[in-house]
Amino acid sequence: MTLPQLYFVLLVGGTVLLASIAAARMASRIGLPSLLLFLAVGVVVGEDVLGVDFDDAQLAQALGTAALAVILVDGGLTSQWTNLRRLMLPAGVLATAGVAISVVLTAAGAHWLLGMEWQLALLLAAIVSSTDAAAVFAVLRALPLPQKVTALVEAESGLNDAPTVILVLVFSTAAADLPSPAYVVGNMVFQLALGTTIGLGIGWLGVVALRHIALPATGLYPLATVGFGVTAFAAAGAANASGIIAAYLAGLVLGNSSLPHRAATRSFAEGAGWLAQIGLFVMLGLLVTPSELPSAVLPALVVGLVLLLVARPASVLACLLPFRTPWREQAFISWAGLRGAVPIVLTTFPIVAGVPGSREVLNIVFVLVVIFTLVQGPSLPAVARLLRVVRRDGLREVQIEAAPLDILGAELLTVAIPPRSRLHGVAIFELRLPAPTVITFIVRNGASLVPDRDTVLRSGDELLLITTPNTREAAERRLRAVGRHGKLARWLGEHGGPEPQIRTAAVASKL
Repeated sequence: MTLPQLYFVLLVGGTVLLASIAAARMASRIGLPSLLLFLAVGVVVGEDVLGVDFDDAQLAQALGTAALAVILVDGGLTSQWTNLRRLMLPAGVLATAGVAISVVLTAAGAHWLLGMEWQLALLLAAIVSSTDAAAVFAVLRALPLPQKVTALVEAESGLNDAPTVILVLVFSTAAADLPSPAYVVGNMVFQLALGTTIGLGIGWLGVVALRHIALPATGLYPLATVGFGVTAFAAAGAANASGIIAAYLAGLVLGNSSLPHRAATRSFAEGAGWLAQIGLFVMLGLLVTPSELPSAVLPALVVGLVLLLVARPASVLACLLPFRTPWREQAFISWAGLRGAVPIVLTTFPIVAGVPGSREVLNIVFVLVVIFTLVQGPSLPAVARLLRVVRRDGLREVQIEAAPLDILGAELLTVAIPPRSRLHGVAIFELRLPAPTVITFIVRNGASLVPDRDTVLRSGDELLLITTPNTREAAERRLRAVGRHGKLARWLGEHGGPEPQIRTAAVASKL
């Protein structure tokens, strides 16, 4: 490649990146998962519009797998274990038994309604059976949902990619005769168990190393942390285990440990995850040929409707009924099962393996993801309100982020006071924050001020607090409590726990 060609490639790449970032901003404004606009950028750049010809499924598989590794590490690093630990069992059941139920029912629909052969029907069903956390939370983050609902969807989305990948590989490499159920289950158990062991082990080694090795530059800590997650992914893959589950669990261990520069690490991982998503979806948009998509619309609608109206509800009901999950939450979780990056990436596996009909599967999956994301994504707020799974007070939780101050042995908390929060009108001394927590700085209407004990907080204020690791949890609980019930929160029985206490006697009387 000559220097002018390199400049041209960098110019095109930078322009596509900036266009994708602008698309993400637009998607957040209109309430759509950004993946749709990223895919659109790829289609526009592709051979049928601007003329960029990309048809290398093997390269797409390699780059897509690498991007998934980064996305999964980012997902683990940014997940809160305190929110997930109570829900890991139901999420694990959804991610394994739920995937199996969904695959069988969706494949049966494709076989009987579309006349697909069983192997191709099972392959297609396995590809579309996993949910996508990035797509879901792009819409859900603005909704005042109970924490257990969002955490359950998050945990399921982080775990169900691994069984899905295993099933796709099995059905892509199988001979003319389908493998026995015993072989499929045994293969899945082996890969998940070994992948879990590798992910937890490398995550623990990363925690030990980063706590005891002083690196020469701050910027190396985020690189090292993400590096451990990617290493877990690659090590598990080399051992014929599930790299998906290894990467996610390694990131979960690293992200929930007291490591140096934790906030910087999470910011770096989030940026890397966004870059991986943009590159992945633009590439997948390039891979499809728009002129071939119209013939895939009818099969995509049939398979998507079977998945949305039959397979997904049946799997959620069967898996969550033993945990006594309310039917309203089950219905919402069922509808919130958006598809995203993983299904489209997985279509490259049968193409590379030479499975007959795999190119048609790519077109069907692409159309299915686009259509049903457009249907489900914008409708999630209305569905949440219809099913009454939104918090009754309609309040959004106070947003708190932490950055460790290593030298002082302290932590810096940033607090954004949302509209309608009952922190509005409360004087600082009335917060009764646990000592030695102190509010040091307030940004209000673009201006900054240093508060005293009599300063009254206002909606829209952004606060900086300094606290210690030992008192951080108590400080956060107090801020959440006052944000929900005002300065008398403690006397009203509100202690700022993860689940808001909203069922007062007055509310209960209306139920």
